[in-house]
Amino acid sequence: MHVLVTGANGFVGRQLCDVLTKQGCRVTAAVRTVDARPLAGHGVAVDLLDGNALSECMATVDVVVHLAARAHVLDDHCPDPLAAFRQANVALAASVAHAAIKAGVKRFVFISSIGVNGAETHGQPFSETMPAAPHAPYAVSKLEAELELTALFAGTQSELVIVRPPLIYDAAAPGNFSRLLRLVEARVPLPFAGVENRRSMISLSNLVSFIGLVLEHPLAAGETFVIADGEGVSTRQIVDALAAGMGHRAKFFFVPGFVVKCLLSAVRKQNMFTQLYGSLEVDSTKAVRLLGWVPPESPYHALKQAGSRFKARDAREQ
Repeated sequence: MHVLVTGANGFVGRQLCDVLTKQGCRVTAAVRTVDARPLAGHGVAVDLLDGNALSECMATVDVVVHLAARAHVLDDHCPDPLAAFRQANVALAASVAHAAIKAGVKRFVFISSIGVNGAETHGQPFSETMPAAPHAPYAVSKLEAELELTALFAGTQSELVIVRPPLIYDAAAPGNFSRLLRLVEARVPLPFAGVENRRSMISLSNLVSFIGLVLEHPLAAGETFVIADGEGVSTRQIVDALAAGMGHRAKFFFVPGFVVKCLLSAVRKQNMFTQLYGSLEVDSTKAVRLLGWVPPESPYHALKQAGSRFKARDAREQ
């Protein structure tokens, strides 16, 4: 099987290319620029908005996995974030999809986001049947990309599969998870003593295993999946597991939630409060029943491993 992966030099892309190559797939790693770090498979620098160049890359491709996107912008001072996200996440996805359809690619796997469903759950986990309620420009752009792709692939011989993962974590994860890893490694006491939320996440390894499954599974064609590690975990449990992997015990203290919310709101970090104190649960029943998918790693084991690998990597870099 010949797989083309866009965003192949990103956090998920590198791991996916490596795993697929080891499994015997022919991998074309499509990136904007080929950097110094080697890529598994055949690395090719291509403008993802250049339809002709893309079609040439896809001449013998069976499946496209579209990972390239604008995400993890922690301090985005762009005057119009939604316009920037639309260009990077909607226009780019449509360009790659047009080329895939033109080339006769059998399947197109689009990695979306659980943010399409919303930012928070209140007792009822997100599922594929729930109405979309994107909460931020990034999530809005992902929903718009889903709708655009669904329209493009309708009536074609190419199959579309949409995957909506929650927060993806690993020792090399970017964004707020990277910040949390550094705080835990520094043994900074954290104000999560009274937090009893439930957060569904997915380890990088579990996500890659699911992508590998939907590359060929016949029942995945035309479907949308929300996926996660399994049971949700609290923010305190996340920190406990990371600290255990680093070889120490986490320290917590109590601060009323409303105080933290006010402090974060004052510095325009309201979303951070939702991510740390709110709940976001995902029901992966469809993926389990329809495809027989079982996450290879449990949340605690994967988080502990992330902490251990982060500490080891940090020690090597010092």
